[in-house]
Amino acid sequence: MYSIRQGHLFSLQDLLDLEPTERYTAIFEGINIMPLLKIVSKKVCEGAPQSLNYPAMIYSLFARILEGIPTIKLLVRRLKTDVLFRLDCGFSFFDRVPSEASFSRLIRRIKSSNVLDEINHALVLQAVEEGFIDGNHIAIDATDVEARDQAPQKEEVEVQQPVKEPKKRGRKKKEAYEAWKKEQEEIENHLPLFEQKIEKQLDYTFGELQKEMPNAPRWGIKKNSENKNVFWYGYKLHLAVETKSQYLLAHLLSSGNMNDAKAAIPLLKGVAERFPFLNITKVMADAGYDYNPIYEQIYRMKADGIIAYNKRNEAPPIGVDKYFAPTCVREHSYRYDSYDAKYETLKYTRPKECKGCPLADDTLCQKVIKIKKTIDLRRYPAPARGSKTWKKLYKERTSVERVNAYLKEYFQLNNVRYRSGELAKVHVDLLCLLFNASKLAVDRINTKLNDKAA
Repeated sequence: MYSIRQGHLFSLQDLLDLEPTERYTAIFEGINIMPLLKIVSKKVCEGAPQSLNYPAMIYSLFARILEGIPTIKLLVRRLKTDVLFRLDCGFSFFDRVPSEASFSRLIRRIKSSNVLDEINHALVLQAVEEGFIDGNHIAIDATDVEARDQAPQKEEVEVQQPVKEPKKRGRKKKEAYEAWKKEQEEIENHLPLFEQKIEKQLDYTFGELQKEMPNAPRWGIKKNSENKNVFWYGYKLHLAVETKSQYLLAHLLSSGNMNDAKAAIPLLKGVAERFPFLNITKVMADAGYDYNPIYEQIYRMKADGIIAYNKRNEAPPIGVDKYFAPTCVREHSYRYDSYDAKYETLKYTRPKECKGCPLADDTLCQKVIKIKKTIDLRRYPAPARGSKTWKKLYKERTSVERVNAYLKEYFQLNNVRYRSGELAKVHVDLLCLLFNASKLAVDRINTKLNDKAA
């Protein structure tokens, strides 16, 4: 009896295990550094000649992340002592190795622009053009990013608290309630955008939201697998990933104390504005993103939100089961049958238990129930909650978790050594660009292998 052996598929791990020269060649081929050179190179021919090899400096910043070199100081030392590494980065025998100060100035020039984001966007467009991304399903999630810096000490300042007037018991009068409500709205309108309610973000563009997003290091908190609180000082990285190919379509860096859900609408707007040609039909996310405005944004993108339901202080639903499917008189759940995209309705059919029920022919027990999803986008996505199709789609959310793991394990997401959010963003933009470039390199290698096998 002969066994059929499956052909080997070249993976991201295989790429990272290659020799440095081969690995750099494959990854750097997909990155166009010309926009970076326009920023860092001299603008005029007058004055002292340019003595630094800027292309090689840029490639060495990429190589630092790929090689797991933690600091610029160690990068400079490696360039001075390792001739092959220096040549792989693009330096010649006659080029002098840049100092730490030179690399620092280079990074600060990059910080003042959005060029890394633009290069990443162009790279993803190239992957779409070559047929590696279909963009039908995307998943969003956030991960903690610890800052390698000590949290500032809290200054103990004695402030005399103003004496508060005792609150009057009972309900406010109508005039007093309206005045109080108006006062609260004015207070909220003067807050920063990301401290206001999530629905306020629906009226802003991606560029405006990206500009307003706070990225200073702050204390963050989350629940671990044992349901215990974990604290860190630093940032949060928010990702939008195409589930099939696992390319990063959008990413945002925020302060560590920001709610995950407050970055969902900016991420979705970023994907919709930058890739309007993608036919996005499903958006997967965990229960932390279960908010009505997020469903509204997904609906505006003509997609459906496959988001785990997060029970809050809500009254138990009447006439429906835990998945919000209608129930019969004897409280048997109707079965989800299909979705009509033309009329945006979910079709439910009579439960199996009703087959021999004496009320089957009664008007109280309908054979088919149709529910329009726009009645409640949160409760009635398509496909319906609890169905096999919904559960299968929700499993695709693990793709963004795998990307998080790759970024932390192989691309130095756990090694942010900058005190300001602007410089930390440069580091994050670099590693996200390198991740997408690595994915593109893997897809191109697999295409060549498949062509040879054919």
